[in-house]
Amino acid sequence: MRARLRAGLKTALKNRDRVATTALRSALAAIDNAEAVPVDQLSTATGTEHVAGAALGVGAAEAERRELTEADVRAIVEAEVLERTTAADEYEKLGRAEAAERLRVEADVLRQYLESAS
Repeated sequence: MRARLRAGLKTALKNRDRVATTALRSALAAIDNAEAVPVDQLSTATGTEHVAGAALGVGAAEAERRELTEADVRAIVEAEVLERTTAADEYEKLGRAEAAERLRVEADVLRQYLESAS
C-alpha cells in the first residue's frame, strides 16, 4: 500500500491536486513516524572518553527503523481517514462547511487506497 500511496502522491503533485497531495503526504508522514524508534530506545555507541556517547563512522548515528506490516500500514491509513471524518463533523457543527468538505474529500482520497487494497 505504501508504494501505491507514494505513486499517488507523485500523480497528485503532477496534477496539482492540492487536496490529494495534502492527504497523501499526511498519511505517508504518519507511516514514517510509526516506523521511527522512540528516543528512549535509541542506543548510542561510546566513541571516546572525551565525548561521552559520541557515535563513530558514517551512519553510526542512524537508528534502525521499525518494520511495519501491511496491516500496520492499513491501520494507520484507516486512522487518518477516521481523524479527517471526525474533524469534518466538528467543523460542520461550527458552521465551517468549506473546511469540513475539504477534510471529507481528503478522507475519500485515502479511502480509495484502502478499498483498492482489499
